[in-house]
Amino acid sequence: MSRGLFLAPALLFAALVAYFAAGLTRDPHLVPSALIDKPVPVFTLPPLPGLGVGLDSAALATGEPQVLTVFASWCAPCRAEQPVLRHLAGTGVTVRGLNYKDRPEDAVAWLDQFGNPFKSIGADRQGRVALDFGVYGVPETFIIDGRGRIRYKHVGPLAPEDLEQTVMPLIQKLR
Repeated sequence: MSRGLFLAPALLFAALVAYFAAGLTRDPHLVPSALIDKPVPVFTLPPLPGLGVGLDSAALATGEPQVLTVFASWCAPCRAEQPVLRHLAGTGVTVRGLNYKDRPEDAVAWLDQFGNPFKSIGADRQGRVALDFGVYGVPETFIIDGRGRIRYKHVGPLAPEDLEQTVMPLIQKLR
């Protein structure tokens, strides 16, 4: 037998180890999105009961950068993110919500308990609009520029350091 036959499995194994090792060094919050620098999908969603006007794509193109967060009452990480979103809204940034595959009464009760930082909320009961945004889990947050283009996507709950290092600098740049 030739030496090449013995080396082939070892080389293949080494290549696989290198590939997976490189993957472990990547930040899981940095998920590439085909929608970056593209207009938000066209949509219209009804409001949650008693919470105003709902949400549509036109509300995301008002001339000022905005934050859109996909959340649900059944999402434990969303609970941890809520104080960060309230702080962000307190800085004057418009924060809008997309309530994902949730029972409206559960979402309203959850907002009553944990606070409502959202200027408007759309109820995406079937998850179709979230799918158009490329959402595969909650929470996910998008920064939308004043023309209604998606400029950034954050997967997972926002933490205070995300506001300081990424969100606020990008919002300032977009203004």
